[in-house]
Amino acid sequence: MLIDKVEAIAIRVPLNKDFGGSVYNVTSRCTVITRLWVKDGPVAEIYNGDNRSHGPEIAGLVNDMLAPLLRGRDVRDWLGLHALLETKVPTVAMAPELLMQAIACVDSVIWDAMGRCYGVSVARLLGGFRKELAIISIGGYYLEGKTLSDLSREMQDLRARGMAGCKVKVGGLSPEEDAERVAAARDGAGPDFMISVDANRGWNWRDAVRFARLVEPLDIVWFEEPCHWMDDLRNMEEVRRASSIPVNAGQSEITGQAVRRLIDARAVDFVNFDASEAGGITVWQRVAGMAQFSDILLTHHEEPQIAAQMLASQPHGYCVECFADPERDPLWDHMLLDRPLVENGTIKIPDTPGFGITVDPTMIEKYRI
Repeated sequence: MLIDKVEAIAIRVPLNKDFGGSVYNVTSRCTVITRLWVKDGPVAEIYNGDNRSHGPEIAGLVNDMLAPLLRGRDVRDWLGLHALLETKVPTVAMAPELLMQAIACVDSVIWDAMGRCYGVSVARLLGGFRKELAIISIGGYYLEGKTLSDLSREMQDLRARGMAGCKVKVGGLSPEEDAERVAAARDGAGPDFMISVDANRGWNWRDAVRFARLVEPLDIVWFEEPCHWMDDLRNMEEVRRASSIPVNAGQSEITGQAVRRLIDARAVDFVNFDASEAGGITVWQRVAGMAQFSDILLTHHEEPQIAAQMLASQPHGYCVECFADPERDPLWDHMLLDRPLVENGTIKIPDTPGFGITVDPTMIEKYRI
């Protein structure tokens, strides 16, 4: 199972709306496609990340720095290969987040290749705990002209699309205004629909606490990244103490050590560590172990094409996130030729080899940078 070649391709798909949160704008869907050829064996292929500006740089790091390290090595030696990739981390101190994303691309395709070589899914390689998971959509964006009634109808539409819930964007308005938006979402969704909220680090801890207390009666599953990044560990601990709503964070970290600090600070109830941002599946499974021993639940920041397999492998995997709106994520809606089945609030975990997806090559060629 020797590695013959590794290649990365950056793609960017323009969006026809600005899907903005509290502190950012999204006008394109970007990702990096990574392929690995096993000598006399299968070709693995996966895509990673929702990086909005640095896809070509990440692909360049894969092609120029990381791929040459792997030629001729055995894909089954995944832990040794990851350690080899990590030897490059000290050499790019000015942009470590880009290298961690590049390592994530390579590590993910290695796991896909192992699954294809052995004929089993990544979920089974990692433990194979369950065959389906709840799936929710990210939504509730601050679109121009969007009313409270529109937000209520959006929740109804998501239910019709097979979603079990929605993660609603908050943090861009006052706590009172956003609490009103969340109340409208709950009214539209009904009582048996999961509602979580995501401030994307938009508030100071006092405003975050004020908001949390306003929405506590609305049965909120979690409050994600409530506080500004400058002192988020201490501030999230304050939010946890002041409210009954669980706190979710981890997607902005680029190392497992950083998640350990979140856990040690008693700042989180959920961890949504993103394998595509932080070194891949190999790092993610270490974080999953830390979370389990700390009685913390797992979600994953976006990326259902890999997250479904990973979360299904763990007993404390909670739910998968996606963008159910095809205008926000045309890749999930159009680029996968065999997207996993989503119905009645669950996603079925493919038992086909690797991550169980096939990417449409015509879409890659159309949108490659």
